[in-house]
Amino acid sequence: MKTNSGAKKRFTLTGTGKIKRKHAYKSHILTKKETKRKRNLTYSGLVHKTDEKNIKLLLGLK
Repeated sequence: MKTNSGAKKRFTLTGTGKIKRKHAYKSHILTKKETKRKRNLTYSGLVHKTDEKNIKLLLGLK
């Protein structure tokens, strides 16, 4: 099965099997957003467990 190239660019797998992701809303129109909000968007987050199964399918994992 082919991997989804869009998902391949957006998600990475951690050593424990969780899926890392980046936050949205950090690319443009940043002048109206507060500094605290922009700073918190720079850190990566984890994919919710209800979405993990679908993303693992896109990545070609089990």
